[in-house]
Amino acid sequence: MPALPVPPRTDRSPLLCQCRAAAYPLDEVRSIPLGSHDATSPRLALRWLRERARDITDQLDAPYAQPGLHWLTDEAEHERALAYMTGGTGYQLTLYDESTRYVLLAYPVGVKS
Repeated sequence: MPALPVPPRTDRSPLLCQCRAAAYPLDEVRSIPLGSHDATSPRLALRWLRERARDITDQLDAPYAQPGLHWLTDEAEHERALAYMTGGTGYQLTLYDESTRYVLLAYPVGVKS
């Protein structure tokens, strides 16, 4: 899937990112928080996403872990995530197993449009 163009930011103030991870069991109404982090840069937000994706993938059965394992080694996708966050857009990774959806999200805060 081709990346959408992301307009460059014009200001050079530090770009803070909020990171969140949650599990959404298919048979429950509420989500289960799996962690959060306030990163001081998009690169650190990506690092947090990779750590959480590794933690989640390690606990999934092999067939369900494959998309996460692929994402962990996909440098082009990591660069795309950085471009989105640096440009002021959030990035989301969703992993699944038979009963739960795992959502990892990082988004910049304080970006002026």
